[in-house]
Amino acid sequence: MTTDAAPLVSSRPEWAALAAHSTSMREVHLRDLFATDPTRGERYTVEVAGLHLDYAKHRITDETLDLLVALAEAVDLRGATQRMMTGARINVTEGRAVLHTALRAPADRDIEVDGRNVVPDVHAVLDAMAGFAEQVRSGSWKGVTGKAITTVVNIGIGGSDLGPAMATFALAPYAAESLDVRFVSNVDGDDIAHKTADLDAETTLFIVASKTFTTQETMTNAASARAWLLERLGADAGADAVARHFVAVSTAADEVAAFGIDTANMFGFWDWVGGRYSMDSAVGLSLMIAIGPDAFRDMLSGFRAVDEHFASAPYRENAPALMGLLGIWYGNFFGAQSHVVLPYAQYLDSFADYLQQLDMESNGKSVTIDGTRVDYETGPVVWGTPGTNGQHAYYQLLHQGTKLIPADFIGFVHPGAEVGVHHDLLMANFFAQTEALAFGKSAAEVEAEGATGALIAHKTFEGNRPTTTILGEKLTPFTLGALIALYEHKVFTQGIIWGLNSFDQWGVQLGKVLANRIAPELTSDAAPDLAHDSSTNALIRRYRTARGRA
Repeated sequence: MTTDAAPLVSSRPEWAALAAHSTSMREVHLRDLFATDPTRGERYTVEVAGLHLDYAKHRITDETLDLLVALAEAVDLRGATQRMMTGARINVTEGRAVLHTALRAPADRDIEVDGRNVVPDVHAVLDAMAGFAEQVRSGSWKGVTGKAITTVVNIGIGGSDLGPAMATFALAPYAAESLDVRFVSNVDGDDIAHKTADLDAETTLFIVASKTFTTQETMTNAASARAWLLERLGADAGADAVARHFVAVSTAADEVAAFGIDTANMFGFWDWVGGRYSMDSAVGLSLMIAIGPDAFRDMLSGFRAVDEHFASAPYRENAPALMGLLGIWYGNFFGAQSHVVLPYAQYLDSFADYLQQLDMESNGKSVTIDGTRVDYETGPVVWGTPGTNGQHAYYQLLHQGTKLIPADFIGFVHPGAEVGVHHDLLMANFFAQTEALAFGKSAAEVEAEGATGALIAHKTFEGNRPTTTILGEKLTPFTLGALIALYEHKVFTQGIIWGLNSFDQWGVQLGKVLANRIAPELTSDAAPDLAHDSSTNALIRRYRTARGRA
């Protein structure tokens, strides 16, 4: 790999200007910003793909925005976006294009990699997925004993699990009631044992998602699933059992065939699709089976709407870019270490989990694309759970703790199910929390309510805690696609500004290599010669002894 060395973003005059500006903004309170600008709540908003993004409750002014946009322009964010979306090999450490946006491109689009338009290939796979999904959904795909499939178990890990699992639950109101879709990812045997304990092998279909068909956790689970199936169907089921009860999402035809899966039922994707950006590829087959091809294509339309917005909208009106720039503002100039995502929608229960991989695996880097170590903070710790549960867990820290934690609040005008007054009460909390975080409660207000002595300090809320509000009409497939794309491009924006390669993940490899070395040391009959550090050696010996091994 060879790249031209680029200056760290921290050496740019635009960065210095933001640093100086942040000093002047440090003591500015949101109460004052709103008091001096009555139109702030209307001006600091963006509309995209049916989502209303309100960023008025941030510790920023027009000058802040101008300086942040200047930084984006200085690093040529627009040019980087164009290079990504047209197939340039921007993942330089692996020599790959980065084209998850091609997964939702219209059929008439021309996007080339090495002189080949990849869009027809994308739509060919989508059509194959749709045909298979309809067979399963209609009951025409039969198991080896002639019974229709009633349960689909997706076996994958990382991007082959987090995205489709999150989306399948998020879009449960759109799913076929006749099908149960489950997900197995952890190599902990309790996961697959629990997920298969109540299943009927005759009506269960497994989807094994692994690009190389060598991912350790996935293939261990797949082998156990195959053993479970054959044990329950009996020896008479023969080789046809695996072919009728397993399909693959992979590009490794030889490995798939060796496992026993008919390669006619192998759904491929490409090396320009990163795992954490893959749920709208064949990796989403389980999701498509659950919600149907039409709803899946609606989701792709939501992705595409935000792609087009991000590629063309001015940065002062560009929702993903603004979200990324605001993260830069707090992480690099106010010392914020984490970012919390708070969906006021139970169906988004796993959304923060999904974003953890998207953000932390992408921008959890400490060197720039040319190998230079950074001298600034990069990716934040991402976390969160649905409201109102979080209010009774950790919001105390958000309101009165010593840490600055920017927050995204995500809510919808209409719920998945209208149940009495539930949704209005949920949304009352949604709006109240951002107001309380922004404006707090002064000591004078607390004293006016009758508090005295030390109790005044305990009941005072500093406020000035920044939040973004994302309000949609309803959580639909289109809206979910738009929401995910919003965060994908936010992460991309930050990676470009920090000078990172957001599309490799070398940091996950070392542990895998060591695990492959340690595994036989745990299972060998004879005591192994251990050459780890003294702590690891002692732990391995203790484990072997407890397992009855020498």
